Amino acid sequence: MEALAPTPVVPSYGSSALSDVVPSLAASLGVDGWGNALGVPEASRWVLLLVDGLGDLNLAEAAADAPFLSGLRSAGGRLTAGVPSTTATSITSLGTALPPGQHGMLGYSFRHPVGGGLLNALLWENGLSAYDIQPRLTAFERLARSGVTLTSVSPARFAGTGLTEAALRGGRFQPVPDENDDAARIAWTADAAASGEKSLVYLYERSLDHTGHGQGWRTPAWRSTLRRIDGFAARLRAALPSEARLLITGDHGMVDAPRDRWLIVEDVPGLGSDLTLFAGEGRFRQLYAEPKRVPEVRKRWAATLGERAWVLTREEAIEAGWFGPMDPRMASRLGDVVVAMRDDGAVMTRSQPREFGLVGMHGSLTELETRVPLLVA
Repeated sequence: MEALAPTPVVPSYGSSALSDVVPSLAASLGVDGWGNALGVPEASRWVLLLVDGLGDLNLAEAAADAPFLSGLRSAGGRLTAGVPSTTATSITSLGTALPPGQHGMLGYSFRHPVGGGLLNALLWENGLSAYDIQPRLTAFERLARSGVTLTSVSPARFAGTGLTEAALRGGRFQPVPDENDDAARIAWTADAAASGEKSLVYLYERSLDHTGHGQGWRTPAWRSTLRRIDGFAARLRAALPSEARLLITGDHGMVDAPRDRWLIVEDVPGLGSDLTLFAGEGRFRQLYAEPKRVPEVRKRWAATLGERAWVLTREEAIEAGWFGPMDPRMASRLGDVVVAMRDDGAVMTRSQPREFGLVGMHGSLTELETRVPLLVA
């Protein structure tokens, strides 16, 4: 059982958060108007490898299984993911160079700003434009307009999807038909890195997250996947042009949430009362209610979970800096009450039975979930 997190890890927006990565790379490339908050070295070509589910503390515990990544970690630094510490939020922060409160992709699911109900930020829906949800220029678009050759090397199934367009639009999309074909991915990435006078290549690797969700991160299967990724990253580095640099990070870490640590909403009489919408994921739930019922909802959930969770109103979480500066137009997307787990438990609901197959989870503000590595090679 994981110990209670003493305090929430509030992201260091503007100094060492995921939203600071691309600005720092842009400054390294010599593009005017960007600041190098992370202090990355100057280079004319960068490859940004995002390993979904690679938390800094997860990597530290499995250091023997990842000699290449661990060697970089000893000389590297750490970043903070945004809040919630989940893929849709983190990838959008990375691609837009904005904190969640500015880009508005506020979790795995949240209140739909256009159609009402809930928006699932990973699955999206037919006919919904990415510009309806995230209209700001992405950092990739801005860099492409500045003459940087931009390429995204990602699974073919993600081409043109809502999340891809909201977070990563700009530059050329190189589809990967077979994610297990590491040789092809390396070749495409190296070719893209050599293109133009200045280049930035975004490369996405998702197998670690998939294994962690299905089997847990403290398992032989997770370590085996990490070993494969470690070898892939080493071969990628060797294949890049000599003038290119490689930056590796993750979008969040992971906590194993055993079933005996779950709170199932329907099993607690009255807990779901007064809710108009129930969003988020097991480690970070967003509760929506009529304004006059919000104080009672907060009180009820805080009493039920006690020290196991941070239970805040929307206004309290914004004031605490969880989402960075909040654009008033985005605030209503966020739950009226947010529930972030402090232990290794999860808040589950029988209305979302697919989530009952998860072992590894993320979303909250604990060290395991929020800290991600900053590795430069």
